[in-house]
Amino acid sequence: MFPILGDLEMARIARFGVPVRYEKGSSLFRAGEPAPGMFLLLSGTVIATQRDGLGHVTPITRHGPGEFIAEVGQLSGAKSLVDCFAEVEVETLLIAPEKLRQLIVAEAELGELITRALILRRVALIESEASGTVLVGREGDAEVIRMQTFLRRNGQPFQLRTSDHQDVRDIWHQFDSRHPHLLAICPNGSVLVDPDEAQLALCLGLNSGVSVDKDYDVVVVGAGPAGLSAAVYAASEGLNVMVLDCRYFGGQAGASARIENYLGFPTGISGQALAGRAYIQAQKFGAEILIPAKVTALECEPSSTAPKRLRMADGSVIRSRTVVIATGARYRRPEATNVAELEGRGVWYWVSPIEAKRCQNEHVVLVGGGNSAGQAAVYLSAHAAKVTMLIRGHSLSTTMSRYLIDRISATPNIDLQVRKEISGLSGDIANGLNAVKYFDRDTGVESQLITQNLFLFIGASPETEFLDSCPVHLDRSRFVTTAGEGRSTLESSVPGVFAIGDVRSDSIKRVGAAIGEGAAVVAQIHKYLEEAAIVPQEVR
Repeated sequence: MFPILGDLEMARIARFGVPVRYEKGSSLFRAGEPAPGMFLLLSGTVIATQRDGLGHVTPITRHGPGEFIAEVGQLSGAKSLVDCFAEVEVETLLIAPEKLRQLIVAEAELGELITRALILRRVALIESEASGTVLVGREGDAEVIRMQTFLRRNGQPFQLRTSDHQDVRDIWHQFDSRHPHLLAICPNGSVLVDPDEAQLALCLGLNSGVSVDKDYDVVVVGAGPAGLSAAVYAASEGLNVMVLDCRYFGGQAGASARIENYLGFPTGISGQALAGRAYIQAQKFGAEILIPAKVTALECEPSSTAPKRLRMADGSVIRSRTVVIATGARYRRPEATNVAELEGRGVWYWVSPIEAKRCQNEHVVLVGGGNSAGQAAVYLSAHAAKVTMLIRGHSLSTTMSRYLIDRISATPNIDLQVRKEISGLSGDIANGLNAVKYFDRDTGVESQLITQNLFLFIGASPETEFLDSCPVHLDRSRFVTTAGEGRSTLESSVPGVFAIGDVRSDSIKRVGAAIGEGAAVVAQIHKYLEEAAIVPQEVR
């Protein structure tokens, strides 16, 4: 996490930086403010501390000559999560974010050492729960869980306090008249009342290092495995790339507790870990990533090679020569009573440690027979007293990988119920879910399970609403069709607009397939740009 570089390694870094001197006691950067980049310490010592939104300060380390000061946020110029100040007069080399990315690519061995350290430092900040946002609210409340999920899935450190905790009691009382569900206290001390994801992201400066006032070669809509794969390959080949996602990176795969059939990971890897590596890898090659950023409309002219225009929820417009649709698909809401009202209040469409904690020693119900459902059931079985799986079919053999079927069969607290379908839920908004009603598809006999947590992994609905403003052809289920007459295999009915991953009609719903399509689409983008006589921005 804190390697010390030798003279030769420091000399190799020197060409990427500029010398900067700091007096004793002066600040190199502060939590909640944009960090200027990575510092390589030449002489003197620097103290690094972490600070949360309540002003609590916790020492991290003392840096000396030969050490570098940064974490993954410095790859994109994001706001700092820590404070650093000079203990004595210091001499440093400042490597700006763009130069840092160049360094990591140009110096492969050094780049590996630096990247590993940056990742480990972010992990340590998350695990310490002593920096970043302070969430104040009732543990298990729907709004609290939503923000916990947003921060966790975007790799942001946070901590949770109940409203009667001594550290936050006075702050909570200041907003009593507004009857809040949640307060979010940002690292700079700002307090947000019941914020949405965009408001919290703005306070944290998640997108502060990104400017959209230019034409891109490629805009990827969706930061799941397919979208991140396209970003990595396109950016590594010199294309100017922007990635947009309205929630968090990783997509549905990011919620998988363990993916065991992805090539190269014989012991498996969590979806969050895989997505996190891809997210950093894309930034390493210079891809710009905006999260959260919701696209409301794609404007394009099928007969024109003019840049496509993506209208954003905040009113801004992003222009790009090509667009890759990688928005994936979301799990469907079953046709059962009270499902919508109880979402976030016992009804879930993903599984993470946050939800698993709610299920400790409880009986939970899970609906679905695909691989994601199987992974979730196995993960939950380590926390819950019992997991009841309900599937519509006669068995799992046609929808799930064999290794997961065998694992489910060998797990004593997973109860598989076939030919079952839920018909309604009992509970209310104030108290959450308390029971699931279901019926046998063969006999029609209705039964009930007492539970406070229901996990739904059924079907898939594509995220294609923003395409209504562009004549991209969709199939009957609104998935994007590709490979039409005279088109590349991943190109839609509109030239220069491509579709990859789960959002593409007839795609294979597997992580490996999505990543493969993300790599393959880049070659087809190059072909389109060449045929349209559009010179990529990097070449210009």
